[in-house]
Amino acid sequence: ITDIDPIRYDLLFERFLNPERVSMPDIDVDFCYERRQEVIDYVVQTYGKDDVAQIITFGTMAAKGVIRDVGRVLDIPYAKCDQIAKMVPGDLGMTLSRALEISPDLKKAYAEDTEVKYLIDMSLRLEGLPRHTSMHAAGVLIARTNVDEYVPLARNQDGAIVTQFTMTTLEELGLLKMDFLGLRTLTVIRHAILQAEENYGVHIDLDQIDYADKKVFEMISRGETSGVFQLESAGMTSFMKELKPETIDDIIAGLSLYRPGPMDFIPRYIKGKNNKADVVYECPELEPILKTTYGCIVYQEQVMQIVQKLAGYSLGRADLVRRAMSKKKASVMLKERQNFIYGNPEEGVAGCVANGIPEAVANRIFDEMTDFASYAFNKSHAAAYAVVSYQTAWLKYYYPAEFMAALMTSVIDNINKISEYIQTSRQMGLKIAAPDINRGSYGFLSAGGKAGQEGGEILYGLSAIKGVGRTVVEEIAADRKEHGVFLDLEDFISRMQQSVNRKATEYLIKAGAFDCFPGNRRQKIEALPEMIDRAGSRRKSGISGQMSLFDLADEAGSTEFKVQLPPLPEYDKETLLAYEKEATGLYISGHPIESYLDSYQRIVNTVSSSFSVSEDTGRCPLSDGQRVICGGVVEDLKLKITKNNRQMCFLTIGDLYGQFEAIVFPNVFERIRPCLRADAKLYLAGHVSIDSDESAKLVVDNAAEFDKLPKEVWIAFEDRTAYQAAEASLSELCLSHVGISDVYVYLRKERAKKKLPAAQRLEVSEETLEALRGRFGEKNVKVVEKALDLRA
Repeated sequence: ITDIDPIRYDLLFERFLNPERVSMPDIDVDFCYERRQEVIDYVVQTYGKDDVAQIITFGTMAAKGVIRDVGRVLDIPYAKCDQIAKMVPGDLGMTLSRALEISPDLKKAYAEDTEVKYLIDMSLRLEGLPRHTSMHAAGVLIARTNVDEYVPLARNQDGAIVTQFTMTTLEELGLLKMDFLGLRTLTVIRHAILQAEENYGVHIDLDQIDYADKKVFEMISRGETSGVFQLESAGMTSFMKELKPETIDDIIAGLSLYRPGPMDFIPRYIKGKNNKADVVYECPELEPILKTTYGCIVYQEQVMQIVQKLAGYSLGRADLVRRAMSKKKASVMLKERQNFIYGNPEEGVAGCVANGIPEAVANRIFDEMTDFASYAFNKSHAAAYAVVSYQTAWLKYYYPAEFMAALMTSVIDNINKISEYIQTSRQMGLKIAAPDINRGSYGFLSAGGKAGQEGGEILYGLSAIKGVGRTVVEEIAADRKEHGVFLDLEDFISRMQQSVNRKATEYLIKAGAFDCFPGNRRQKIEALPEMIDRAGSRRKSGISGQMSLFDLADEAGSTEFKVQLPPLPEYDKETLLAYEKEATGLYISGHPIESYLDSYQRIVNTVSSSFSVSEDTGRCPLSDGQRVICGGVVEDLKLKITKNNRQMCFLTIGDLYGQFEAIVFPNVFERIRPCLRADAKLYLAGHVSIDSDESAKLVVDNAAEFDKLPKEVWIAFEDRTAYQAAEASLSELCLSHVGISDVYVYLRKERAKKKLPAAQRLEVSEETLEALRGRFGEKNVKVVEKALDLRA
């Protein structure tokens, strides 16, 4: 149920509800998640608290969980239970019986270990039984009279009234269940609009924007879809670049087609879109129905329109045919084929033949409908989502700073997502500014910049700093509102000492929240203890009713008795970035690998965000065993001793987009050990390992430090004669700058290359390169970094 125009998008009310329908429709309504509770409160007030209840759910002992639960009761070590549970594949609907058939590791453990056999036998007997109760995340039951007249009720752990029957039983009883869902994207849209209105004084009505804006569609077609609802996954971004949507109808079709099954029809859809004149319809009556999808049946509504327009069905009966087709009910389909082609006067169906459509054509149309119907999508759903997709894309194009700030606020607890969106913002030309204690709020704010692709600035959210939760930020904002902005660090400590502890204040300094005050971050860190001690003394004096010399000075407005910042230079860039990382989990003012960006982008083929589970699919976009090259900074390193007394390690690697985990097994560890240390900048080659819960890690085969990546030195000569004349000089130079990098000679005229012997390898340094360029010419000397070898 949405605000979109059903006539503009050919949406059929009968797809939702009609007199011939036997079951209640499934009603899902999406709201801004911050205001979802208001909707539930409204329903309670409108229909009465006794007529509304939330719905119980029963958590059951699933395949993995039952092994852990039974193991705990049997006193089997957790590590062993966890190891056995991880042998169960993570596929949807997986059972222990099936896992024993398809998992060789589990089958072997069951056969060889008597303790494991007993554990699994007990688990098989308990699997599927209820384990605990909880409340349905979105479902609300609305009854005609008191709910307890229809179903038994219970009180959950939080005191809320819930039904004792689950949602499926309630539906079977004919009761009305509605799902009130909190959709993060609607909150993003709301926050972006509020910020834009505050910054520019404009009123944005998304119902009145241009839904045919070429610039917005061009942005989507370029694949600039990060943050755009439903279109930001790697697969969907790639599809949009291929599809190149030109209308909102293309977006609707794209959302409907990009699913298992319908994907097979994507080439046909794109071919029709690119060559509209080549689209052929079986009969003229099909053209107005299938024109927007270039001859493909994409939507359930199109199936209903075809049987209505060609064979004279009522829309209510057409929906029943659509349901039968999608569920492949053979007996119903056979009967409906007859009705569709020849009609059925008793049921008020004229039939195709009576409407002038040849029998053979009608048969072909029915066959095609049958093929498509099981894959066809509910257009009402797709259209509603496509409109939201377009709205987010429109906001991203015209109000980029406001949109990206709202987007980052919506994922403020997800460091990897914030990191990904920060990188996207920078690519869009937006500046990410350090948090500001006098301007900042709970979330990210757009601060400056103009609407319409003219850049801007995003102020880092205060709540994204360690130790500074929402409550603390609200107290800071309340103090600013009552007493005005903070004058300096000492003023902040004096006013907020009871709300913000010393550690949180230190994190605020390290994150840059006090950069708006005089002095650098190092000076403030050094002066912090004295400022806190003095503020504490004043507070104690105030409690005891005493007045100190400092209080008298403050009353007189003197700065003579203020804590003086020590005369210290700022931290170096690496330390500043490290402190930002410590305080926020991210680098704000830059990234340690930015100075290596050219070679980094050329060498790596996978980034950290690819190791995360996609919100759209619930799966990792990488495949198990896939060979990849990644790069980043070693943020955490844990050494482990194996049963054979050999060392291996677990790494946390941070790159421009977030973090990922890497494992280095003993054989590789011994070979690459010299470069494995905290804060090292490494390229890592290896293969992806995906666990049953879809979490992905990199199993490292090879590694090299950014500064020590193997290089090749290429020296070009006009021809063989020129090379021979310079050969002795080159050999002499190689001997005086011995190193590990291979040297190649290239002859332009002959188009020939030659690798010099190992004895003539060079050390690649500024001194070496200066000597080479001085002797053979600037344009004739080139250094190429070699990519990592993916082989172990």
